[in-house]
Amino acid sequence: MSSRTRLNRAYKNAKRLTFDNSSKIILFSDCHRGDNSFADDFANNRNIYYHALRHYYNEGFVYCELGDGDELWENLSFESIFSAHKNVYMLMKQFHDEDRLHMIWGNHDMVYRNPKYVEKHLSTFFDPKTGNDEDLFCGIQYHEALILEHKDTQQNLFLTHGHQADWWNYTFWKWSRFLVRILWKPLNVMGIADPTTPAKNYKELIKVERRTKRWIIENNNLITIVGHTHRPRFPEPGDIAYFNDGSCVHPRSITGLEIENGAISLIKWQIVTTEDGNLKIDRFLLEGPTKLADYKTN
Repeated sequence: MSSRTRLNRAYKNAKRLTFDNSSKIILFSDCHRGDNSFADDFANNRNIYYHALRHYYNEGFVYCELGDGDELWENLSFESIFSAHKNVYMLMKQFHDEDRLHMIWGNHDMVYRNPKYVEKHLSTFFDPKTGNDEDLFCGIQYHEALILEHKDTQQNLFLTHGHQADWWNYTFWKWSRFLVRILWKPLNVMGIADPTTPAKNYKELIKVERRTKRWIIENNNLITIVGHTHRPRFPEPGDIAYFNDGSCVHPRSITGLEIENGAISLIKWQIVTTEDGNLKIDRFLLEGPTKLADYKTN
């Protein structure tokens, strides 16, 4: 099966959500939340992520997570990840309870494409204080892709993880998971990067981007937003409409895409030092805001 076929299928089966110029949406991906061990890349940015997500919750944003949220290649179960980052999941639960949370599965949490697995592991959590199973993400659904459709202009935005253009990490993801668990996780602790992932392999990254852009061109320059490669991308109007929100495991920072007032922006959150020597988490605008209407299909 080709990357074109996989992307076509994801687009065909995508869940559709409507939005308008009053909508506020934040897109993050590739959090790779782990068990807080030395191999947990998310742990370094956990406070930045939590602060940013709390900001978006308070400001009324809808949160769309574009895959690889949970690191289920290095870790055997969700329970150990939940225990390590409970405060993050309880904040995400607040989004879910208000129908403001939409989840996409990626290659590192591809087990979530099985609704029975999701129901079994994500619906409840055991609370040692009460001694009971408490509600967590009851009724949550994971999707391969989402389509945001503007109520007024009918413009579509296609959201998916992006590993459909990476045949090894899509078709043979179980082999990749096996290699990561047995080989690359121990080496990662020693500082040796996994060369099979596009995020650590520049040549493979370029191939994945090229395949995705080819599909976008074949589909009338459809606005397509992905993650997977961890490399933020923000095209100018008139260019190929390929967006990438980056990741939440950059060194000392996280990146994402905001949609607000009918425009899209690439943003970064990071820890900065103030003039009086204090540390604070701040938001920086990297690109945009650019009106979505400026990205016209051919």
